[in-house]
Parts: sequence; structure tokens; C-alpha cells
Amino acid sequence: MTDSTQGADGRSTPASGAKGPDEMRRQLDEGRGRPGDAAAELAGKADVRGRAKARAADLKDKAGAMTVQLRGSASHAGHRMQETAARAGHRAQERASHAGHQAQERAVHAGHRAHERAVHAGHTVHDRAADAGHTVEESLPGPVRSAVRSCRNDPRPLLIAAGAVAALAAAGVLARRRAGRH
Repeated sequence: MTDSTQGADGRSTPASGAKGPDEMRRQLDEGRGRPGDAAAELAGKADVRGRAKARAADLKDKAGAMTVQLRGSASHAGHRMQETAARAGHRAQERASHAGHQAQERAVHAGHRAHERAVHAGHTVHDRAADAGHTVEESLPGPVRSAVRSCRNDPRPLLIAAGAVAALAAAGVLARRRAGRH
């Protein structure tokens, strides 16, 4: 092993002999402080178990910090997904509602058209029946025509006469049935 000293720039330089007793004392004093530092440094390097524990504690702290960070990131991502799903659900609901309103409007419009056609058809049938009734009434002889007009104004006498005819017809049918049994 060679003796060396450390210079101001951090490099090792070979030790030179002392040039006098003062120089020698000074070198001894410097050397006394160095072995203690070196021993402490070597002891620190030799304490593998202590360094491993310190390193494990550091890694554990880093892992804990990363866990908290990942939980926060996962929670944030979950909230974003929930918001995205809620927006998509609202859009779908709005579209369905809009489609329902459109279908309802079409159905109402179709109902109105059908009602208008039915009313028009009813008026057409009524007008044709009235025309046919007027044509028949005009073709009737005068006394019959006046009887029809009076029945149209007050139908009670006609209803009474029709009831009497129906009663006579029923009596005739019953008489024939009795005659057929004996």
C-alpha cells in the first residue's frame, strides 16, 4: 500500500515526507481526523441491513404516494365516465322524447285528416239522400206529396198510423197460426 494525500482539487497525490517537526505534527493531526471519518464511512457502507431498511422505507413511502395518486386518478376517471354516461343517457332520452312527440303529432294530424274526410263523406251522403228524397217527392202525385210534407213537419200521425198497421199485421199473423192448428 502506498501513502497518499488528498489535494485541494480532490485528487490523490503521493505523500511526501515531513520537512520538519512542525510539518510532521501537522500531518499527524490531519491523519488523526481522517481515520475516524473513514471508519464512520466504512461502517455506514458496511451497515447493509440498515441501508436496506432505509431503502425499503423510501420505497414504501413512494409506493404509498403512488397508490394515493393512482386512486385519485382512478376516481377522477370514474367520475368522468359517469358524467359521460349520464350525458349520453340524457341525449338518448331527449331523442326518444322528441321522436315520441313527432309520432304523436303525426297521429293527431292523421286523425284530423280522417275526421275531415268522414265529415265530407257524411255531407256528401246527406246531400245525395236529400236530392234523392226531393226527386222522389217531386215525382209523387199532389195529394201524396202534401201528406209527405205534413208528416215531415209533424211525424206523430204517421207514427200512430204505422203502429196501427203493425198491430193489424200482427193480429193477422196470429189468426193464421190459430187457424192452422185447429
